[in-house]
Amino acid sequence: MTALVIVLALPLAGALAVIALPVRAAVPVALSATALTALSALVLAASVWQGGPVTLMVGGWQPPLGIALQADGLAAALIVMSALVVGAVAMAAWFEMAAARAGPRAAFGFWPLMLLLWGALNAVYVSRDLFNLYVGLELLSLAAVALVAISGTAQALVAALRYMIFALAGSLLYLAGVVLVYAGHGTLDIGLLSARSPAPGDALALGLMTAGLLAKTALFPFHVWLPPAHASAPAPASALLSALVPKASFLILIRLWFEAMPELASTAALLMLAGLGAIAVIWGGVLALVQSRLKLIVAYSTVAQLGYMFLVFPLAGGDGSAQPWAAGAWTGAMFQALSHGLAKAAMFLVAGICIAAVGSDRLGDLRGLARALPMTGFAFALAAITLMGLPPSGGFTAKYLLMTSAFAAGQWPWALVLAGGGLLAAAYLYRPLAALFTRDARLPVHPVARAWQGVPLALAALAVLLGLLSAAPFDLLQIGRPEPAVEGL
Repeated sequence: MTALVIVLALPLAGALAVIALPVRAAVPVALSATALTALSALVLAASVWQGGPVTLMVGGWQPPLGIALQADGLAAALIVMSALVVGAVAMAAWFEMAAARAGPRAAFGFWPLMLLLWGALNAVYVSRDLFNLYVGLELLSLAAVALVAISGTAQALVAALRYMIFALAGSLLYLAGVVLVYAGHGTLDIGLLSARSPAPGDALALGLMTAGLLAKTALFPFHVWLPPAHASAPAPASALLSALVPKASFLILIRLWFEAMPELASTAALLMLAGLGAIAVIWGGVLALVQSRLKLIVAYSTVAQLGYMFLVFPLAGGDGSAQPWAAGAWTGAMFQALSHGLAKAAMFLVAGICIAAVGSDRLGDLRGLARALPMTGFAFALAAITLMGLPPSGGFTAKYLLMTSAFAAGQWPWALVLAGGGLLAAAYLYRPLAALFTRDARLPVHPVARAWQGVPLALAALAVLLGLLSAAPFDLLQIGRPEPAVEGL
C-alpha cells in the first residue's frame, strides 16, 4: 500500500519541487523522483504478484462515499512498463533536453511536465471511480498538450492546438456520460456499477464515454491529431506521448466494457470497435508507407499498432457465457499494449538521436547512419522486430494470442487483419532500416554519447525479452482480470 501511495504522490511532488527549487536543481530532483518512483513501481508489482490486488480506500471511506484505488495485475504491469519508459526517457532527456541543445524554456519545462504526466498515468491505472478517472485524464491531457508545444515552433503550436481541441471534445463527451451514470445510479465506483440494476440512460452514457475515450486514444477516424502532434514534439516527449498516453484511455475503455457495464456490450457494438481497430491497422500502415520522415513513419505506426488492441472486444467482450478463447484474446491485447509501449518509445528515442547526429530525420539524410552509430541502428531493428510481430518478441506473443483466439472463435477475419498489419509493418519499417544500414552515407555524422545510444537499445531489448520471458508477465496479467476474460488460457 505504501508503494501504491508513492507511485501516485511522488511524481506530483517531484513536479512541484522542480518548479519551486532553483533551475540548477531541476534535473537532479527530477531524476531522483524518477528513480524512487520506478523502484516503488517494482515493489508494487511484486506485492500484487505475491498477494493479489492491492486496494486503498482514500480517507478510509468505502464507496460510494469514498474513492477506491486498486492495483490489479493489469494496472501493475502498466505501471512497471510506464516506469521503464519514463526512466529511459529521463536518461535520454538528460542529453537531448539540455539547455544548449533544446533551449532554456524546453530544458526547464520538460521535467515537471514529464512528472505530471507520469503521475496522471498512474492515477488512471489504479482508479476505480469514473470521475476520478476524468480528473486523471484531464491532468494527462494538459501535460501532453504542453509537451507537444514545448519547442515553441509554429508547427508544434498548431499541432498542440489540434490536439487540445480533440482532447477537450473527448473530455466533454466522457464527462457527459459520467453525469448520466451518476444520475441513474448515484455512484461512480466501477465495482458498484458492475452490480447495479440497469437504468434507461446506461446505453447512452456508455456510448458518450466511449466516443470521448476513442478520441483520446486516437482510434480511426479520430486519429488525425496524433501524427502531427507526435512528429512536432521533441523526441523524448514523443516517446511519452506514443508509448504511454493512449494506454490510459484504452484502459478506461477496458474497465467500462469488461467490468462496469459488460451487459451492454452487444455484438454490433463490439464489432464496431474491432472494425475501427482493423481500419486503423490498415490505414495507419498505408500512410506510414508514404512518409519521408522517420518520426512521421513512427507516428503513423502508432495509429496502426493501437488498432490491434481493439480486436479484444469481439474476442473476449460481452455478457454472454465465458468462452475458452477469451483469456487468450484479453491477455494478447494487454501484451500488445506493453510491447508497443517499450518498442515505440525506443523508436522515437532513436529518431531523437538521428536528429542530433545529422540534424534531420528525413530518410534520405539517414543513409548509412548505422555504420557510424551501430547501437542506434540495432535498437531500431530490435524495436521493428517487435512491431512487426516477429518471434521471439513481445509483439509476437501478443499477435499469436490474438490470432489463435480469432481462429478458435471462428472469427477468422481478425486473423487476416493481424497478418495484413504485420506485412504492412514489415513494408513501412523496411524503408528506414534500409536507409540506416545502407553502405553510402550522405551527411557527416556528429558524435553521440554511447550512453545516450544505449537508452533506446535497452528499451528495444526489453520489448524482445517480454516475449522470451513471457510466463511471468502472463501470470501477472491474470491477477484480478475481469470475468469475461477468465475462461481458458
